[in-house]
Amino acid sequence: MFVDDRIVTLFKRNAHHTLTYWSVFFSFGLCIAFLGPTILDLQCQTKSTLSQITWVFFAQQFCLLIGSSIGGVFKRTLFSSLAALFVSALTISVIFAIIPLCNNVLLLAIAMAVSGFAMGIIDTIANIQLVTIYQRDSAVFLQALHFFIGFGALVSPLIADPFLSETGCGNHTGNETQIMHHFRNLLRNSPIAEHNITQSSLPHEGEGGESNVHYAFWIMALINLPVPLTVLFLMYREQLIPCFPGTPRLLDKDELAMENQQGAEGSEVEQKEHAAGGHGNIFSCCQNDNLRGLPVSFFMIHILGGLVLFMTDGIVGAYAGFVYTYGVAPPMSLPNKTAGYLASIFWAAITAGRLLSIPLSYRFQPVRLLMFNLAGAIVTVLLLLIFYTSTTFLFVGTCLCGLFLSSIFPCMLAYTEDILDYQGCATSVLVTSAGMGEMVMQVLVGSIIQTEGSYSFLLCGMIIACFGFIFFIGLLLFHRMHRNYLTGTTKKTAMVEEPAATEQNGSAKTEQKAEPESS
Repeated sequence: MFVDDRIVTLFKRNAHHTLTYWSVFFSFGLCIAFLGPTILDLQCQTKSTLSQITWVFFAQQFCLLIGSSIGGVFKRTLFSSLAALFVSALTISVIFAIIPLCNNVLLLAIAMAVSGFAMGIIDTIANIQLVTIYQRDSAVFLQALHFFIGFGALVSPLIADPFLSETGCGNHTGNETQIMHHFRNLLRNSPIAEHNITQSSLPHEGEGGESNVHYAFWIMALINLPVPLTVLFLMYREQLIPCFPGTPRLLDKDELAMENQQGAEGSEVEQKEHAAGGHGNIFSCCQNDNLRGLPVSFFMIHILGGLVLFMTDGIVGAYAGFVYTYGVAPPMSLPNKTAGYLASIFWAAITAGRLLSIPLSYRFQPVRLLMFNLAGAIVTVLLLLIFYTSTTFLFVGTCLCGLFLSSIFPCMLAYTEDILDYQGCATSVLVTSAGMGEMVMQVLVGSIIQTEGSYSFLLCGMIIACFGFIFFIGLLLFHRMHRNYLTGTTKKTAMVEEPAATEQNGSAKTEQKAEPESS
C-alpha cells in the first residue's frame, strides 16, 4: 500500500476526531475568504467610506490574532477543547446571520471582531489537537487539515458572486467609486468584467442596483451550521455531555493494539508536557516556571520557527492581496478581467499544493520539504523579477509560488514539534506568528507599493523570502545545538544511574553471601 497499515489503523482509531477538525478548518477557510468579495455591498449597507470599511477587516484580522494567541488555554482537557470549538463554530454562524442587520460600520466591525476571535481559537485548537493525537505522524494529517483551508477559501467567492451588486451605491465621487471597484477586484479572488466608470455615468442617489448580499451571508451561516453540530456529536460520542451519555464504540484487534501502544506512549508524553508546560497559550508559556534552566536552543527554536512563518505567511497574504494591483499596473497593464484570474490561480495552487503534500509528507521528512519549498519560493520570485514584462510567466510564477508556499506552515509545525519532542508551546507560537505576519506584511507591502510603484511588489516578496530562508538556516543550526544538548543530558543521566545500579548489585551480592554463612 501507499500508506502503511500503522497509519491507516491510527487514522481509523481517531477518524471521528480528525474529520471533525478537518470540517472545522473548511468552515474556517470559507470565513476567511468570504468577506473580500462583499466589501462593496457592505460599504453600501453601512453607508461608510473606503477608509472606514477597511477597519472592519483589520478588526477581524486583529482579533483572529488574539484568538490564536490565547486559544491554547482550552487544550487542558478534551471537554474544554471541544466545547471551545463548538461555541466558536456556532458563534461564526450567528455572526454571519446578523451581518445583514448591521447598518452601522461600528456594529459591523464588532461583529467581524467577534468572528475573528472565534476563528483564531479554532485555528489554534485544531492544530494542537491533531499534533497531540498523531504526534510524530502528524505531518500527513496537518497537510490535510490545511488543505481544507485552501479548499474553503477557493469555494467561498463562488458562493458570494451571484448575490453581489455591480453598480454601487451612487453616493460617491467618481474617483472614490473607481477605487472601490479596484479594491473589490483586489479582494474578490475571482474575475469580473471591466468597468469604465466615469463621473457622468454614475447612477444618482438611490438609483444603485439592488443588493442581495444578505442572502449570501445567510447561506454562509447555513453552510457553517453543520460544523458545530458535528462537534456536538463528537462530544456526545465521547460521553462529554452529562445529560446524554453516549455509547463507546468497540475496537477491532488492530485498533486495540494501537490503543495499548498509544496508552504506553501517552503517559510518557504527558509527563514531558507537564515538565515543560505543554501546549499552553503563548502567555502562559512565557510565565511557566518549568521553563527555567532550559537551554537557549529551546527558546530559539520557538523564535526562529515563528519568524519563518511570519515571513512566509506574510508573503501569502501580500501576494493574494496585491497580485491584482501588480497585474493591472505598468509594465504588465493587464485587462481587469485577465488580472482577476491571478488571485484565483494563486488560491487554487495553494489548495492543490496542500493536497499534493499529503503523500509527500508521508514519504519525506518535514525538514526536506521545508528546504525545497523555501528554495523554490525564492527561485520563483527571482524569475518573476527577471521576466517582469512576461504576462505568461506571471501566471506560471503565480501558480508555482502558490505551490511552494502551500505546505510550509504544516511542515514547520510538524518539524518544530518533533524537535522539541512535543514539549513547549510551538503550536501556539507558530500559529500566532503566522497570523501576525499575514496582518503586518499586507499593511507594509501595500504602503510600499503605494509610494514606490508596482515593481516593488516583487522586490518586497524577494526580500521577505530571503529573510525567511535565513531564519530557517538559523533554525537548523539551533536544532543541531539542541540535539547535542539532549545527547549530553542523556549521557550525564546514564553516568549518574550507572554507579547507583552497580552499588545496588554489589549490596545484593553481599546479602547473598551472608545468607549461607548465617545458615
